[in-house]
Amino acid sequence: MAPVRVMIVGAGSRGGGYARWIENNPGAARVVAVAEPRPEYREPLADAHGVPPEARFDDWRAAAARPRLADVALVCTLDDDHRAPSEAFAGLGYHLLVEKPLAQTRADCEAIVAAARRNGVLLGVCHVLRYARYTLMLKEIIDSGGIGEVVSVDHVEPVGFWHQAHSYVRGNWRREADTAPMLLAKSCHDLDWLRHIIGRDAVAVSSFGSLKHFRPEEAPPGAGERCVDCAAEPDCPYSALRIYRRFLDRGRTGWPLDVLTPDPGPRTIEAALRDGPYGRCVYHCDNDVVDHQVVGLEFTGGVTAAFTMTAFTRAGPRRTAIYGTRGELACDGEHITRYDFLTDTTEVIDVAAADTGMIDTGHGGGDAGLLASFFRAVAAGDPDMVVTSGQDALHSHLMVFAAEQARREGRVVRLETSDMPDTPRVR
Repeated sequence: MAPVRVMIVGAGSRGGGYARWIENNPGAARVVAVAEPRPEYREPLADAHGVPPEARFDDWRAAAARPRLADVALVCTLDDDHRAPSEAFAGLGYHLLVEKPLAQTRADCEAIVAAARRNGVLLGVCHVLRYARYTLMLKEIIDSGGIGEVVSVDHVEPVGFWHQAHSYVRGNWRREADTAPMLLAKSCHDLDWLRHIIGRDAVAVSSFGSLKHFRPEEAPPGAGERCVDCAAEPDCPYSALRIYRRFLDRGRTGWPLDVLTPDPGPRTIEAALRDGPYGRCVYHCDNDVVDHQVVGLEFTGGVTAAFTMTAFTRAGPRRTAIYGTRGELACDGEHITRYDFLTDTTEVIDVAAADTGMIDTGHGGGDAGLLASFFRAVAAGDPDMVVTSGQDALHSHLMVFAAEQARREGRVVRLETSDMPDTPRVR
């Protein structure tokens, strides 16, 4: 079977990462076209994949003006620019794999789902956590009755102090009006994951959270506008100089350094911190997204879940506790611990020991699992093989929209079934 032909639409961090997986798995797919306005990102990716000059575009609209060049459009543009390219490429017959979040509003999410259905193309959403090895193992234990019936779940996303500073204070996702609320931009993964693990739909949502720390009032005495010229920098844990130099010292030149510059090195990083957005003081940016948030969820059947997103941790895997009628599970992304009420025994499962060879890729193997699964579905022409379809992802996105409504309005928001098949509606 011939490899699936892929157009990368947006060659930034996520698009570039997916392209690298494709490069290492030529039997599954191959990149045949790329659309990216920044030549310093577009050209190296295109060169690495042997993309001909006529299939290199500085705007996705130019690519959409041509007859179909590939089987799949992998849409990795910024969050506020998913709907238009998705609709355009679906209309040309491209199957769609869209980076999360699917879109920033319910209307745009529904429009993308409708475009895929109208044009008879497959639509997958990059909820990569579903494909991580520990997720597959947890789901197997739960579905087999390993802890009885799930009653409640506690799930924590430790964003990490430097990741928050990089992406959500200095970076592209710092302002709701320009991108999306923090919960949608960062944690729609997690609400989707909870719904997937529990296997039920949410019926009620509450939420609390705010921007507590990364504000001018919290700045230490003597803080400057940039880390390179700041008297407080030596004692600041959020120092851009320290954060990015640590990665360089460890020999890491991919994400997050490749967001600052396409060719990370001591000189290019120093220039980026002196002149670019990633060298700004975290207390003097124009950010407004929350730095901590909790979400309470009630699912059908009385199952409950609590989700915590916080910046104030070391960066690391998600942590989850799942409580059932016959036992409990704890997972840190590397180990799953199962305690059985009946036998009073504890079993520790090493996720890495059960690895399929993909765990070293992004999101605990989730990135690789997502791509491999979607390209198999495209090759087979089988929509049932798409684990995170657009319609399914819409359920999870509506949970996020409900949580944000609850946080802003200070109330519990209930979800009910609408007249749209299998789609909950926020009221």
